Amino acid sequence: MRLAAATLCLSLMSAPTLAALQRGTKAPDFATTGSVGGKEFKLNLKDQLKKGPVVLYFFPKAFTEGCTLEARAFSQAMPEFKKAGAQVIGLSADDLPTLKRFSKEECRDAFPVATATPEVIKAYDVVLKQKPSLTSRTSYVIARDGRIVMVHDDLKWNEHVSKSLAAVRSLKR
Repeated sequence: MRLAAATLCLSLMSAPTLAALQRGTKAPDFATTGSVGGKEFKLNLKDQLKKGPVVLYFFPKAFTEGCTLEARAFSQAMPEFKKAGAQVIGLSADDLPTLKRFSKEECRDAFPVATATPEVIKAYDVVLKQKPSLTSRTSYVIARDGRIVMVHDDLKWNEHVSKSLAAVRSLKR
């Protein structure tokens, strides 16, 4: 099992993906089910944007090494995102029971994670080319007006938080 997970992680890191949605594009609205702190809730992007900018980050698979490290990094940075007036929402193709556990254990109750439906995955063009049942690792920063102001598409997790935070902070200027 560990060998399979390690092989998946290495194969995911070996080839870049390209996000189709570009800066300035209107972010597609969607509704799905998510979890924060292990509690289920309905999530609608349009409603979230009423509160301020949204960092929408897609991750391939809960409880894999890169996704766990990325979730923990977003969790640690939540005070800075809140200070900048932004929300963070993680999305993956994982099922809701898995995301409920992930929201408590790895996101540390700090932000919601939700199910990326096939329609959302297609709308945001985040199909992982190497393994179509997963999403790519792509972060979008969406301004309050619904326009995408930053896209970071890289299977390496380590710059998603810093680039997203910088983009959110630039909205305040």
